[in-house]
Amino acid sequence: MNQAQARKSFSSVTHIPTISAAHRVSHAHFGIGEKVRHRLLGFRGVVFDIDPVFSNSEEWYEAIPEAMRPERDQPFYHLFADNGEATYLAYVSQQNLVADGTDEPIDHPAVTALFGEHRGGHYALDPSYWH
Repeated sequence: MNQAQARKSFSSVTHIPTISAAHRVSHAHFGIGEKVRHRLLGFRGVVFDIDPVFSNSEEWYEAIPEAMRPERDQPFYHLFADNGEATYLAYVSQQNLVADGTDEPIDHPAVTALFGEHRGGHYALDPSYWH
């Protein structure tokens, strides 16, 4: 198809569909290796992955009490979490996180496997994981 044919073909299009259910564009406030604290529950963690919008199961979402249930169209963070008694993986909405603000390291066994040095409230990703 040459340029003139392409223009004629395009001009014959009478309806261009709109995207009505597009997600609101939001930006992650925290990056990989940053230390955060849960705004309501108080546990601390290190970000190791970020989903631009909710990407967990419907069952997981419905298990959150309705009064605390976050909006889906915001970044969600995967954390190596530590509540002082146990370590675990957490999946938390951006609205429920604040910067940790302490120099205390996160006591989670996976942190040393993925990250290198802890400096200035931030963990540096081990260079072998860069791509």
